[in-house]
Amino acid sequence: MENLKIKAEILPNYFLKDDGTFDKDEALKLSGKIAGVCYDKEGFNHLVNEDVTKTMRRVDMTLNNGHHSVYDHIQINFNLQNIPKILAMVLNNEHQYTTSEKSARYTPVVRQDGSIITLDEEKLYNKWLNIFKVKIKEQYGCIYNDNKIQKLAQENARYLVTAFMPTQMIYSTSFRQINYIASWIQNYIASANKNIAFERKLASSMQELLNEFADLNVLEEGLMKNEKNRHISLFGKNLNLQEEYFGEVYSTTYKGSIAQLAQAHRHRTLNYQMEMLKDKEYFIPPIIMDEKMLVNEWLNDIKSVKDVTPQGEMVLISENGNYNNFILKCKERLCSAAQLETMTQTKNTLLKYKKALEKKNSPLALDIEKYCHGARCTFPDFTCPSDCQFKEGKTLTRRI
Repeated sequence: MENLKIKAEILPNYFLKDDGTFDKDEALKLSGKIAGVCYDKEGFNHLVNEDVTKTMRRVDMTLNNGHHSVYDHIQINFNLQNIPKILAMVLNNEHQYTTSEKSARYTPVVRQDGSIITLDEEKLYNKWLNIFKVKIKEQYGCIYNDNKIQKLAQENARYLVTAFMPTQMIYSTSFRQINYIASWIQNYIASANKNIAFERKLASSMQELLNEFADLNVLEEGLMKNEKNRHISLFGKNLNLQEEYFGEVYSTTYKGSIAQLAQAHRHRTLNYQMEMLKDKEYFIPPIIMDEKMLVNEWLNDIKSVKDVTPQGEMVLISENGNYNNFILKCKERLCSAAQLETMTQTKNTLLKYKKALEKKNSPLALDIEKYCHGARCTFPDFTCPSDCQFKEGKTLTRRI
């Protein structure tokens, strides 16, 4: 029998109507045809022109029996504008997605008419933006140019701005996944405590997003039944009771700012949850830690806007995954270009992981040791594409 060569084709995109809405009918039909591939002897090309009633019977069957994986073949790319940062985090914590999001490092905070950002936040942001520029210039002016200093100052000043700050993002996921997420969002809205400002505001933003999805015609009742009663994955409960463990798999909890979590959980091979602290705490940028008066001024300022849930508010974070994927995280976050708070937390977890493996005489103790000598550029199995020439960055002792 002759060996047939592998052949690949790109299926056409049927799913955007002229008015900018989603052509759900065509998406359902294509998914119904794909659902027939598993038992059709002649494959997909034989199903392309099958009778539509046969296709729709298969659609009804898959929607009602929970066999929804065929709807993952339909990808939708959303341009989400003015979405609150915390709601973007909700979406980004569900692993089946791709996001390109506006960075607070590169974008200054500018309050506009009708903006959720308050005048007090804007004033504090600009005040500390100037303080950080001076402090960074003093300590790292020989390393960073004015453009880099501006970016780092913006990254630190945004700790004072609400976690509901609007952002822009391109968010891509599947037809099935966006409907699953929509159903979990509905659960959050229904159970949110309206007496808690954070939950009330988040639920309101979620409803706005659901309304947008409905207007775009992407919601399908058959994919929103949520028979397994799944929930938004970002928010956990009683995280302080979780047992810490380090081995082939690991689980740890620590305190970090909302801003830090927003970057850390984008490493999608690991799992993250957060829980608000009963007694509020706030991140203090290390660049000011050597001046007690500045520290006190920072804390007074960030506490003055505590009601808006600033991004510098500390939360309890649960992180878990397996050893190999944690090392992959180290190869991304242990770098002078990474956000400082995220880099520091990754370093702390790495050292804790190493100590635990050595204590139990784990075979992994020999492996993890080679990643404990500095930034990722010191790793034997990582090649840096651009040497920063920054000693404190390589030794993971920088303060900005």
